[in-house]
Amino acid sequence: MEKAPDQRLPFVRLALLTVAALAIHGYHFGVEDAEIHIPSAKKLLHPYLYPYADEFFLSHGYLSVFDPILVWTARITHLTIDGTIFLWYIASLFAMLACCWMLASIAFSSHRARWCSVLLITAVLTMPATNTGLELIEPYLTPRSLSTPLTIFALWAFLGRRYALAALATLATAAVHPQMGVYLAFLTGAVWLADRSTAVARQPVPEFATAAGILPIGFSLTPAQGPYREALYARDFFFLSNWTWYHWLGMLAPLAILAWFWKGKLRGTSPEFRRLSFALIPFGIASIVVAALFSSSHKLDMFARLQPLRCFHVITIVFVVFLGGVIGEYAANGRRWVIPAVFLTLSGGMFMVARLSFPFSPHVELPWVNTSSNPWVNALLWIRENTPNDAVFAVDSYYFKDQGIDVHGFRSISERSVLADYFKDSGVVAMFPSLAVEWKQMSDATNGLNHFDAEDFARLARQYPVTWAVIRGPAPSGMACPYQQGGFAVCRIPDLPGAAVLISSASGQ
Repeated sequence: MEKAPDQRLPFVRLALLTVAALAIHGYHFGVEDAEIHIPSAKKLLHPYLYPYADEFFLSHGYLSVFDPILVWTARITHLTIDGTIFLWYIASLFAMLACCWMLASIAFSSHRARWCSVLLITAVLTMPATNTGLELIEPYLTPRSLSTPLTIFALWAFLGRRYALAALATLATAAVHPQMGVYLAFLTGAVWLADRSTAVARQPVPEFATAAGILPIGFSLTPAQGPYREALYARDFFFLSNWTWYHWLGMLAPLAILAWFWKGKLRGTSPEFRRLSFALIPFGIASIVVAALFSSSHKLDMFARLQPLRCFHVITIVFVVFLGGVIGEYAANGRRWVIPAVFLTLSGGMFMVARLSFPFSPHVELPWVNTSSNPWVNALLWIRENTPNDAVFAVDSYYFKDQGIDVHGFRSISERSVLADYFKDSGVVAMFPSLAVEWKQMSDATNGLNHFDAEDFARLARQYPVTWAVIRGPAPSGMACPYQQGGFAVCRIPDLPGAAVLISSASGQ
């Protein structure tokens, strides 16, 4: 009989796996959703930054303690904010792997199964959670980087009947990411109900729907209209009716396998393994039912931003951990080569995916390196060092998904104000409808900016208090452009009377 493994946390091995995770998946600063969250922290640390259009990131920042955590850490450690963000990203990787180890330890009895669980999750950390728009852990720092390990820790504590600790972890999750905290509370409720009767699997459905209906502010039974409708429906993953067959497969297959985990009486698994496997099934079904309800009528458009299918983020993580343990228990029994073969194969594939996702950028973007192989990032770093803190920039509103940008956000790296872009700021609008008209007007005003001439920039400066512009391509004639490298030009827009008044007025709103 195999000896029961040590229950202590293997810090050294988890630290080595953290380094491996960084090497496999990389790290990128200021990309994707970080363009929303990082500027908010930077403004909290340095209030003089971003004097214009800060509502497009502060709307999220007010809802979380994520920004204060970063700012407090920067002040205590005397690190730059970029260095602090990198430090927290490394810490979040370690916390994620440690919490997955703890969950595997309560689910599996053998050392082999537990390590296979952790190695599998390490290899696939950045895989998508079906069509939710989320990865298990993104290769950049956001509030989810902290709330995800807290969620797994809360589940571990709840399954171990450490209810006070689970409650504290749930509150901490909600403080960092309120939406994920709500879903965690419903999941622990599903586990609690599952403990009492297998017949209550249907009960989370009406409770989930009721909770969605009583969330108070900004929800009404009216179809989305105008610019808000455009921003909302640009997020096609919000609506179950837009999901393809393979998205459905990615959603239903884990539930089917979890049902097998629950009923299969698998060797080396604990009652907690079966409890959580069972609870995830009605939890997932409930989220599908609610999402289908929200997609059934345009009158429910305002509720789509609750994104109930994000429940599959935690479902997918637990599924991967449990699947890894089952592979370790059965396939690797007496075959020591199986676990390293699975880990190396998946790691190699995920490394290739990571490189293809950011082909124009370094694999690991270190905060102390002041240059990049990405010309767009170099232009933003030049802007940070060579333009006034109160500068307001104009960039083509469709820049975010241009080739070579690698979804690096303007605000997070340059630390300067910019008019709203079409893609990333529309995600903010989808959550905060009051910004829709302003977003649409700004993004329309800068659409096609790379082909503007001096007169077009003068017109833009009469409409908005812009003082600088970034142009992809040759610099327009008649404009001073002190930076022209790598296919980008950073140009000064001539001063216009009243621009300073516009900035001051906007920043005081």
